[in-house]
Amino acid sequence: MAIYSLKNSQIGICVDSHGAELRSLKKLDSGMEYMWNADPAYWGRTSPVLFPLVGCLNNGSFRYDGKAYPMAKHGFAKDMEFELLRQTEEELIFLLRSDEETRAGFPFEFEFEQGYRFDKENEKKLVVSWNVKNCGSQRMYFSIGGHPAFWCPIGGRGTQTEYKLMFDTKDKIVSSLVGENSMLTGGTKEFALRDGAMEITADLFDTDALILENDQAHTISLCDSRGQPYVTVCSDAPVLGIWSPAKKNAPFICIEPWYGICDSEGFAGELSERRYGNELAPSGEFYAEYTIMI
Repeated sequence: MAIYSLKNSQIGICVDSHGAELRSLKKLDSGMEYMWNADPAYWGRTSPVLFPLVGCLNNGSFRYDGKAYPMAKHGFAKDMEFELLRQTEEELIFLLRSDEETRAGFPFEFEFEQGYRFDKENEKKLVVSWNVKNCGSQRMYFSIGGHPAFWCPIGGRGTQTEYKLMFDTKDKIVSSLVGENSMLTGGTKEFALRDGAMEITADLFDTDALILENDQAHTISLCDSRGQPYVTVCSDAPVLGIWSPAKKNAPFICIEPWYGICDSEGFAGELSERRYGNELAPSGEFYAEYTIMI
């Protein structure tokens, strides 16, 4: 396990090789930290990568080729050591390769690159990238997502309920509901927006994450008590999760781009049938990215 640092003229980052997890994102002029500090009293992570699974599996396992494979929530990559593949003045690339351990629970040959680079046009923007390669001779099925957690409130400014979420849609968002077992129930809940903004109420996350399906939003900002955006996440992902631990009054909020989703209650299909899943032919590659701007 090692920590790797990178900075440009505006921002600096620190990334842990364990899970290739972004641990710090700071503005250099103010020293302001934007990433949650992984205090285990609330949630002991900062920005885990979700691979090869997003969310939970019905009965705790997926089915492939008639066999059940147990897998923990959000997959195993977050708990594995990555190799530093490349480091430049502008970029860090980490690599996770399939091995005997991964094949026991996920029967595919793969290479997964997790990248961080500074945007060339906006030095206050970080690009987080994923590149998945199918190195085997059979089709590969997987999900992938991000889970970055940001201070809210930030810098001791105001209280969380004075803050807002701002979306690139104006009137409403519709969240898919999950039950106590963290599975989709099939129900939904509508939230009205005022000029794209939504209040962060004390009970907003009492029933788990907000899950926005079907490309409802691609840009989400956290706005401070003055109504000013201080962090913005942009993604082309079809699903976005917004989460903070239920009923903990935790001082952070996660904005999560997902290429995948948790199972629905009672789902008994194959891995290839999971909603929003991704499929790669032999030698095929998947690439996606999202950005964080501060």
